[in-house]
Amino acid sequence: MQTVALGTLITLKTHNALWTALVIAAAFIPMGLLSPLGGVLADRLDRRKWLIITTIAEAVFAGVLCVATAIHHDPPIVLVIVAFLGGCCGSVGFPAYQSMLPDLVDPDDLLPAISLSSAQWNMGRVVGPALAGLVIVAWSPAAAFGINAVSFGAVVIALLFVRLKAHVKSPHIESVWHRLKDGARIAFTEPGCRSAIILISIVALIGSPFIGLVASVAIDGLHRSAGGPAVLTTGQGVGAVIGALALAPLAKKLGQRIVVSVAVAAFCCALVLYGLSPNIWTAGIAIALVGGTYICVLSGLNTVVQLRAPQEARGRVLSIYMMALGAIYPVGLILEGAIGQEIGVRVMTVASGLILGVVLGLLAIINRPLFSALSVARNDDASSLPIDVATREVGEIDLGARDEWD
Repeated sequence: MQTVALGTLITLKTHNALWTALVIAAAFIPMGLLSPLGGVLADRLDRRKWLIITTIAEAVFAGVLCVATAIHHDPPIVLVIVAFLGGCCGSVGFPAYQSMLPDLVDPDDLLPAISLSSAQWNMGRVVGPALAGLVIVAWSPAAAFGINAVSFGAVVIALLFVRLKAHVKSPHIESVWHRLKDGARIAFTEPGCRSAIILISIVALIGSPFIGLVASVAIDGLHRSAGGPAVLTTGQGVGAVIGALALAPLAKKLGQRIVVSVAVAAFCCALVLYGLSPNIWTAGIAIALVGGTYICVLSGLNTVVQLRAPQEARGRVLSIYMMALGAIYPVGLILEGAIGQEIGVRVMTVASGLILGVVLGLLAIINRPLFSALSVARNDDASSLPIDVATREVGEIDLGARDEWD
């Protein structure tokens, strides 16, 4: 709801794709700046308690947005600053959220768990935008911000009931800087983690900016009213839920590497179809395809990192992955917003799909190990091996071959 309300509010105020890109990017820039620190804290602190604290802080800044908008002290720069501060809270807490998942389920159930997590997250992208559209039309964006602030209470209540396995901590007290460097070393030494980080960086720069430009496509590109962004964001959410639920059975049947590779290619094609859509309804169908393929890429690469990173360093390795997404996505979003303002945001969307397809196609030809390393094996087995064995190229081991590791 907050994402739709922010994008709609600033687009209606400025009719400038660059401002729209800036306010959405502001919420993601902290992910690139602060995720490594969040990863260190996730590996050092009680993850559940830390996540409760950061969730409450996010609620506070959502409340600030509500009040500022309600009293009409909401120039674009204020919206950008408050979105940035709220993003800071989420960025230092999100590594704890992600690194908690493998502690809640057995390793064999991790991919389905991540898929369900993605599905419930994106179910919010189905219900939230539709509800945001109704709230904005009936009342105001301030009401959408207020509902979002209150909703964080449900997250806190849920976390109060969570019970985790014993937290594994390093026996040595190390400086934050040393732990950051050690996490980066592990992330780029392990072939699967390295490939996932490289690929998400490319996708974030060229493909992911479609998310932040939804309001511009609906209002300025397709000439719709304030309800237009809700239609497109809901379509994206529907596709993402379907994609998230389909990911686990597809990966089990075909293998992680194949599913992610096919999803990347399909994502590029879907972006082109979305950019070429002549009206809001065909664009809604096309962005459902975009959402479904995009979530398969994100969840698939995230699963590779979850399964291949050592348990005691999982928070830091995940934070490197999130930093790549969080730091590069805003750069791509601002660039595409600025270019889209000149050539048209729909033309920019088509170009992004074509460019991403060409770049990844060339990489697949030039550097085949980049994709072959996306096959996964059991995390707990790999982390119990000596470091020189655990970080060796795993190759084509899939989820059905775990008896060889036992």
